[in-house]
Amino acid sequence: MSRIIVAATPVSGHHAPLLQIARHLHGLGHEVVFLGGSRFAAQVEAAGPAFRALPAEADYDDRDLSARFPGRDEIPAGPGQVMWDVMHVFGDPIPAQLRALKEVLAGFPATVVLHDNLFLGGVALALGEEPGRRPAVLSVGISPLGVDSRDTAPHLLGLLPPTDDEQRARYAEMAAQMAERSKPLAAHLRGCFTAAGAVIKEGSLGWLRIQAADAFLQLTVAGFEYPRSDQPANIRFVGAIPIEPGAAQEPPAWWPELRRAREEGRRIVVVTQGTLANTTLNRLVVPTLRALADREDVFVVAATGRPDAAELIAGELPAVPANARVAGFVPFAELLPLTDLLVTNGGYGGTQAALAHGVPLVVGGDTEDKPEVAARVEWSGTGLNLRTGDPSVEALREAVDTVLSTPGYRERAAELAKEYAAHDALATIDGLVRETDPR
Repeated sequence: MSRIIVAATPVSGHHAPLLQIARHLHGLGHEVVFLGGSRFAAQVEAAGPAFRALPAEADYDDRDLSARFPGRDEIPAGPGQVMWDVMHVFGDPIPAQLRALKEVLAGFPATVVLHDNLFLGGVALALGEEPGRRPAVLSVGISPLGVDSRDTAPHLLGLLPPTDDEQRARYAEMAAQMAERSKPLAAHLRGCFTAAGAVIKEGSLGWLRIQAADAFLQLTVAGFEYPRSDQPANIRFVGAIPIEPGAAQEPPAWWPELRRAREEGRRIVVVTQGTLANTTLNRLVVPTLRALADREDVFVVAATGRPDAAELIAGELPAVPANARVAGFVPFAELLPLTDLLVTNGGYGGTQAALAHGVPLVVGGDTEDKPEVAARVEWSGTGLNLRTGDPSVEALREAVDTVLSTPGYRERAAELAKEYAAHDALATIDGLVRETDPR
């Protein structure tokens, strides 16, 4: 068996899939050390791997990013805020992340380092030495491929791939403009890598982050990612990390009502704003509850990811509609097989989970890389892209009705579900680990 370091950015959406990978590898008998955010220590230790906390310079609580990163909230959602995040939330910790990796390696000579794609200290490790003089580095893509390509629109704009030469020319002009605007980002990241002792070649940092890894494991299927004729050979689509039954809390008290609604032929609609962009539930959750309040043919589950969900909803609605139930955390492994439609702000992991269960989507999100997720839903034919993070009640009502009444969306989601089922992401990752260390 191998010695493995699993390193995760201390953000829930990054931490969760890496922890599932670490738990799986540990369960197979590999020695695993998990390097991550201190607030996740008990979670990791309960899963089995040994835990090491990131140093203070790289450790923060993603539930309150504004406290650790003053000024972030002043930047409007969209490409500008994403660039700021890459500079400061993900870029500034690079030297501390690499130092932590080397400290763990000093006492635990791992043969493999496995990190999420925005744990850039892993990229610095890969760039610091030749492959034979360092552990194998496997990067896990927990977000849409964020790279420039002649076959796609510029990243972060949420635009579909070009369909003709005129559109390609327009996209190329837009890409040049974005490259000019992002020069401060590139200079900042290069400075962070240099401070960590990594030598950065000229060229696209987006591609560099991917090509630095010995293998880049994208947590999706080819049917949910744009084809690229210039795609690096080290990218592998490995499918989605499955949701573990029982990973969340026990089903809520109203669960029998949900099952009864399903048996009665009512459509189950789940709405969520994920685990990060959920501080203001009136962007998507509350409008969805309002949009469907008068529909007797649906049963709505608002999965907020917040322990104070009831209080937040009560502050926005005089009463929860009779056909809806509000929850902080629900067992999605049990919920998705019962679900007819997911209304979401476009979290990458949640979208993958829905499609792996053949659930079509309505997507309305504008933070982080969510417009890119929404665009892929549109492109793949698995749902509707609302193209806003603040959809109106009327737009939501119409979108939900369209997806529920149009068989093509569910049929396309079912096709993708078969593609997901043909992959076993955890087994593939274990196989790659064993290839790098055949002992």
